[in-house]
Amino acid sequence: MTRVVDISTNVTALLGRIRAAEIRFGRKPGSVELLAVSKTHGVDAIAAARAAGIRAFGENYLQEALPKVAALPDLQWHFIGPVQSNKTRPIAERFAWVHTVERLKTAQRLSAQRPPELPPLNICIEVNISGESSKAGVAPSDLADLAQAVAALPGLQLRGLMALPAPEEEFAAQRAAFARLRSCLTSLNEQSLALDTLSMGTTDDFEAAIAEGATIVRIGTALFGPRQY
Repeated sequence: MTRVVDISTNVTALLGRIRAAEIRFGRKPGSVELLAVSKTHGVDAIAAARAAGIRAFGENYLQEALPKVAALPDLQWHFIGPVQSNKTRPIAERFAWVHTVERLKTAQRLSAQRPPELPPLNICIEVNISGESSKAGVAPSDLADLAQAVAALPGLQLRGLMALPAPEEEFAAQRAAFARLRSCLTSLNEQSLALDTLSMGTTDDFEAAIAEGATIVRIGTALFGPRQY
């Protein structure tokens, strides 16, 4: 019971901060969605967040996610972890969004394996916006070709871009990284791609992301507390 109360309180606080950031940075009220990152947290915690009004949840690991998706099929499930080629079919069948496409081969597999009776699978291309060798994502210089190819695939709807920039403590530095991703989206839309999604910002930097146009912020720790391993 204590956990339910804590999560409900956290949801209220987070939504308040998101709405305050929208006002502060001239964003349209309600234009930023809270995606609850529920990896390592169980069904009870997710159900508590659902009871507090959250409907979109992000999972990083397929094996962990599938039982949660089966238990709570009414929620909107986002896959936000690395997409392994041998696991694209259950991702294509069970999720509404995939935020981490970085290769055309992955997109092609998701396209071929998306059940035709389902709506198109919403796709974000992951961009390695900070150029880190340890991070996944397509280089900005290769983004345009990949985006055009993904947008042409059936069964998918290319919605926008996702990034996890290098950690920065200063607000201005956080904004600078997110501004680079926003610039990438603007450039793609100038090439006749009608993209509307910037998935960026986590517990430590989501207000800077909102300042630079985030439409989805991916928050786990501030919502659920420390990860349960």
